[in-house]
Amino acid sequence: MKTFNWLCAASLAIAALGSAAAQEQSSGMMSPPKILTITREFVKPGKTGAIHEKSETAFVQAMARAKWPTHYLGMSSISGKSRSLFFTGYESFDAWEKDVAATQKNAMLSAGLDRAGLADGELLDSLDTGVFVYNAEFSLNQQAEHATAGTRYFEVSVYHVKRGHRKEWSDGLKMVLEGYKKAAPDTHWACYESLYGAPEGTYLFIVARKSAGELDSDFAHNKDFMEALGEEGMKKLEELSAASIESSEANLFALNPNMSYAPAEWVKADDFWKPKAGNSLAAAPKKPAEKPAEKTGAGQ
Repeated sequence: MKTFNWLCAASLAIAALGSAAAQEQSSGMMSPPKILTITREFVKPGKTGAIHEKSETAFVQAMARAKWPTHYLGMSSISGKSRSLFFTGYESFDAWEKDVAATQKNAMLSAGLDRAGLADGELLDSLDTGVFVYNAEFSLNQQAEHATAGTRYFEVSVYHVKRGHRKEWSDGLKMVLEGYKKAAPDTHWACYESLYGAPEGTYLFIVARKSAGELDSDFAHNKDFMEALGEEGMKKLEELSAASIESSEANLFALNPNMSYAPAEWVKADDFWKPKAGNSLAAAPKKPAEKPAEKTGAGQ
């Protein structure tokens, strides 16, 4: 869909993922990281489900034994091509570099991750990585820190902007922001822009969901949004969309505690994050074959 319509219809929100223990808060909330690395894993046919989940658990166990301060979240696709995503956030590139260096210097952790990576690699059809930078201008209501221990799903939408048309993209997105401020002021989302591992002009919008029922309430705001912009505003938005958007795609992912090295505060706040079989509504997800500190991924 080469318009802003998906962004309007799905009421994009934030996947606010933190990376270090220092970011954890007693409320179980975390702020959006400035740098988000994402790894995608595509598993060989017949190697998904419990087989891959077991191999991914080895990464989690290695991190837990080392009491590593950097956390990541793993999730599997409910829509689109079958795949798993793994999110790791950092407050800066310097923090990312230090985490990689510290991981390499920790012999026990490195050995555990190497063993897990070797076994996991046998199950994978392909893997890719990317690095994304938080775009505060195109995000909405992030001070509320909406990603909590109660999060169960992430919506991930990818937009590819046409070369030479960033102004139209920016103007259109600003209209969407203003429309939601009027029509649904509690709406919240985070925007990330690609830096490495994805085509230039790639933008991610990531949504934290506590339940699928939130999708129903969001769609109910469509009419309010259109009324807020008015007939002329919607026409202008369609024109800006056509001029600036090359392509877009939205998909839904279910978080899996067995594939995630979740923050301690999340584990304390919600039994969901204590890994156990069958605790996800979707097919079992997985985590990348690289060391966590090196795991960087490409969009969705």
